[in-house]
Amino acid sequence: MEIIAGTTQIQLGRETAAAIGKFDGVHIGHRRLLEEILSRKKDGLAACVFTFDPPPAVFFGCPDGKELTTKEEKRLLFQRMGVDVLIEFPLNDRTAATPPEEFAREILAGQMQVRFLAAGTDLSFGAKGAGDAALLRKLGPGLGFAVETIGKVCLEGREVSSTLVRAQVESGDMESAERLLGMPYLVAGQVVPGKQLGRTLGFPTVNILPRDEKLLPPKGVYLSRVRHKDKVYRAISNVGNKPTVTRESVIGVESYLYDFAGDLYGEQIEVYLCAFRRPERRFQSVEALREQLKEDIAAGKIL
Repeated sequence: MEIIAGTTQIQLGRETAAAIGKFDGVHIGHRRLLEEILSRKKDGLAACVFTFDPPPAVFFGCPDGKELTTKEEKRLLFQRMGVDVLIEFPLNDRTAATPPEEFAREILAGQMQVRFLAAGTDLSFGAKGAGDAALLRKLGPGLGFAVETIGKVCLEGREVSSTLVRAQVESGDMESAERLLGMPYLVAGQVVPGKQLGRTLGFPTVNILPRDEKLLPPKGVYLSRVRHKDKVYRAISNVGNKPTVTRESVIGVESYLYDFAGDLYGEQIEVYLCAFRRPERRFQSVEALREQLKEDIAAGKIL
């Protein structure tokens, strides 16, 4: 996948099918848009995702909460889905003031050579957010691209949105979050050294420290899956700061992998949180913690 970031000059040299949005969570509503552009690859169009960096809510000072997916996680998911080009367009005072008609003409039709565009019903772009799907449908024929408006996806009687996914993650309802996302909730990162306590207890673990902007579910133990390269392991994961052994405030994700032996320090892994097991708590002794870990690991075997 080609990634174009940090520049407003997007000379692709090939015609594209494009989707515009924040794609926070890459949930099943987003995936509906992505399916449309991916299906146009058979017509010789490159599947192109256009996002802003930083996201508009962050740039305009009205963030709606921490991110469901970091920039790195989006890159991972888009590439795995088959997206050909990801554009992380710089959002600043100058680009935010671009009239929507100019954006459609110069960026979409000109630089990106868009021939098909999938637009959500809540799309807004250009100065003061004046551009929308209706404007693109009006301008598209004259600029050489077709526009298909994709309605909201509903699940269990509710419109799927990043806000709805965020509420499920914040409450620890990982099963509901998975249904909305189309996959278990992802936390990706590089394995870093821990305090090695798990190894001394007989349960070696891998640790990642998510970015500050990453939304994490409530502190506790989760039944999980861990992916390293092309292999997926059953696991249990602790989200929190391990109160029995440390008073540090850094929040990490520590995972015990079933059927794994080796050293993953420095490696990139993906932790998928599937189900809440129990809240994080302080134990009276390390031995009490060991016994609880045995129970947690036994419970995880059924996942």
